[in-house]
Amino acid sequence: MLTRRRFLRFSGGFAAAGFSTASYGVGVEPLVRLQVADYQIRPRRWPAGLTLKIAAVADLHACDPWMSLAHIEEIVARTNALQPDIIVMLGDYVAGHRHITGRIEAPEWASVLAGLKAPLGVHAILGNHDYWDDHIVQRAGHGPTAARRALEAVGIAVYENDTVRLAKDGHAFWLAGLGDQLAYVPARHFRPVNRIGVDDLTATLNKVTDDAPIILLAHEPDIAGRVPRRVSLQLSGHTHGGQVRLLGWSPVVPSRYGNKLAYGHAQMACDVIVSGGLGCSIMPVRIGVPPEIVQVTVSGDGSGAIS
Repeated sequence: MLTRRRFLRFSGGFAAAGFSTASYGVGVEPLVRLQVADYQIRPRRWPAGLTLKIAAVADLHACDPWMSLAHIEEIVARTNALQPDIIVMLGDYVAGHRHITGRIEAPEWASVLAGLKAPLGVHAILGNHDYWDDHIVQRAGHGPTAARRALEAVGIAVYENDTVRLAKDGHAFWLAGLGDQLAYVPARHFRPVNRIGVDDLTATLNKVTDDAPIILLAHEPDIAGRVPRRVSLQLSGHTHGGQVRLLGWSPVVPSRYGNKLAYGHAQMACDVIVSGGLGCSIMPVRIGVPPEIVQVTVSGDGSGAIS
C-alpha cells in the first residue's frame, strides 16, 4: 500500500534525482568531461599506402563560463597531444545561446586556436552560428563573417565551397570545405535573401581535378544525403549529438535524418562521422554526450584510388 509517507519519500527521491541529473548536465558534463572519440575507418577509394590521422574540433561556442579561453587552451593542448597529421575545425566558434556571463570576441578565441599545429596544417569551415551572430553580414546578405576574418588573421585557412590538394607518404587526397547550409536567417529586421545556405556541393566537387580521394567538411551533416560516392569521408558537427543522449538515443536532433546522423559513424554514400562537439547550443546542458575531440584514423585497401 502506498501511504502518504511513502509517496512523499518517493517524490522527494525522484525530485532529488532529477535535480542531481540537471546539476550534472549543467555543471559537470559541459565543463569537466572532455573526451577523445576515436574512429578507425577504411573508406572506399582510399590508397592502401596512405594512413591519415585526423583530429576534428567542432562546435566550440566560445563564451564565459561554459567555454572560456582557458578551456579552449586545454582543448588546443589535448588536440596537439594526439599528434594528428591534419587538424580540421568544423564550425560554430561563437556562442550558441544567451545563458552566458561574458562574451568572447572572435579575435580572442581565434588567437588561442592559432596554437593548433599539425604537419598538414589546420583547416576550417564555418557553422550557422558564425553567420547568425554577425548581424552586419546578415543584413547585407553577403560578406566574410567576423569569425572568418579572425581565423584568417591568425593564419588558419577557411574554406567556403573550396578545395585543397594535400599529400602524405606520396599519396594525394583532397580536402573540400562546404559553405554553411543554414547561413542566413530569414527575419523581418534583416534584408531578405534568396536562399538560406551558402553551400554549393556541385561547384565544390568540380574543383577536384583528379581521382585522388576526397574528404568533405560540412558543418551540418544532412548534406550526406546528396554526397556522391566519389567522396570517401564526410566530417560534420552541428548536432552536438542531440546534446542529451540516453542509451544511444537523442530525443531532439537538428537533422532530418534523426538519430541516424545525430552522432558517431554512419554509412551513407560515403562514410560519415558526426562529432558530438565541445560546446552547447540553445541551453548550456549536456547529458550522455560529453564534449569531445574527434580522432579519425583513415586507411584503406586501395580500391579505386589513384595517388
